Amino acid sequence: MRICIAGASGAFGMKHMDAIAAIDGAEVTSVVGTKEDVIRAFAEERGVGHYCTDLAEALARDDVDAVILATPTQLHASQAIQCLEAGKHVQVEIPMADNVEDARKLVETQKRTGLVAMAGHTRRFNPSHQWIHNKVMAGELKVQQMDVQTYFFRRTNKNALGQARSWTDHLLWHHACHTVDLFQYQTGETASKVQALEGPVHPELGIAMDMSIGMKVPSGAICTLSLSFNNDGPLGTFFRYICDNGTYIARYDDLVDGHENKIDLSGVAVSNNGIELQDREFIAAIREGREPNASVAQCLPAMETLHRLEQCLQEG
Repeated sequence: MRICIAGASGAFGMKHMDAIAAIDGAEVTSVVGTKEDVIRAFAEERGVGHYCTDLAEALARDDVDAVILATPTQLHASQAIQCLEAGKHVQVEIPMADNVEDARKLVETQKRTGLVAMAGHTRRFNPSHQWIHNKVMAGELKVQQMDVQTYFFRRTNKNALGQARSWTDHLLWHHACHTVDLFQYQTGETASKVQALEGPVHPELGIAMDMSIGMKVPSGAICTLSLSFNNDGPLGTFFRYICDNGTYIARYDDLVDGHENKIDLSGVAVSNNGIELQDREFIAAIREGREPNASVAQCLPAMETLHRLEQCLQEG
């Protein structure tokens, strides 16, 4: 499987580079960046044969079967559609779009082309959340409430590596997307009631730095999500699952019960790296000619819920 990674030298592009290196029969044959000197140096350092600053150039190559997009959010939908129209399978980092209309266009393009199009909803693949999902599917657990905190200290426009960004991140369409999709995935339902509040808009970035989201599915389970770019530690996302048969706390790839007893995740998946696991699913779906977990069609309900939450914010 010969893969092009666009945005390869960014924080998540490098995570995908490392993930592909761990997968047998897969290799990165092309990398795309915005600055020629930077992407050239990156390609040379990583031993990638082709580099360019124009995605169309990479899509025209015979040695590219599929593309992973780790580019700015605002480009996700248009670039994913561009990949599909060029006959390439595509995995687009979360979120697949920053509005519901573009998300629907992407799903329509995937259906028309019949190619694999997957969204990078890593939480579906983290072993901690997989363990919960397997218990839910087996009827051993039922989620009653998910209490989630997504916290950063990001008062300037920087990425996860502390580097200046050319685009502006967003609490709702990017970071809330992880939890909105995960809540609906774990309950197997789409939120029937939603509410949202946001704090003051940053005078330079033009985005709210704090947000509170509530959701409820028809069966009665609720989700409470707090997000902030103002939080000065501890950083990251913390998930508390309050279930009918126990409470569990997921911190990235670790899982403990409500009394801080560690849950053994060794048998859940072949790796503890969620990015690697989602890349393995992407490649396996292409090879097997099937729909992947976290296909753009499966993730569209999350985008539609985000749209409803945005309407709540606009209504004040």
